[in-house]
Amino acid sequence: MKLEIISPDKLVFSGEVDSVNLPGGGGRFTVLPRHAALISSLLNGELSYTMEGATTTIKIDGGFAEVKEDTIYVCVENIIEE
Repeated sequence: MKLEIISPDKLVFSGEVDSVNLPGGGGRFTVLPRHAALISSLLNGELSYTMEGATTTIKIDGGFAEVKEDTIYVCVENIIEE
């Protein structure tokens, strides 16, 4: 499935992933291939995605996510750099 993460100033990531874990407004949730369509607000926290067995974690400052036809669109307000 495809994941696209964008912030107001740049494209953060675009590529094929195996799973995505998100800090949803109603609690953390995981998106796997063939997931049902949904739209969710995102809270401050960690977004992580797994690609070819490796997990990448990004700290975000809220936003929203849309899952549609095996593509996950994530719009974040800000990426928290450490």
